[in-house]
Amino acid sequence: MKSKILTTSLVVCCFIAFIAIADGLTGKWSGTISMNGDDIPLTYTLKADSGKITGTAANPQGEAPITGGKIKGDSIFFSIDVNGVDVPHTGKYFSAADSISLNIDYQGTKLHTTLKRAAM
Repeated sequence: MKSKILTTSLVVCCFIAFIAIADGLTGKWSGTISMNGDDIPLTYTLKADSGKITGTAANPQGEAPITGGKIKGDSIFFSIDVNGVDVPHTGKYFSAADSISLNIDYQGTKLHTTLKRAAM
């Protein structure tokens, strides 16, 4: 009986933690990425719901929808289409720092940025 209560408690705690992470991701995030010596501003508007991420990614050249977005624990995965090129993004959400460490793979070029929550 004690093991059932312990197991149930652990499952409930994991579910609550998952919901808290998902809620924490929803919002506007900004950062910069360095390419060819230039710092390019990036803005992501994320909506997390039931383990999925939707929204948009924007830079000075335009905006693109987020596709295939998933949340697994504190890890996030999604892609954007940049002029017909699928650009995968992977990252980690750090709730204590209210930041996202994001890795971007642009046609084999590995890029990294840290996003901070932006004012809406």
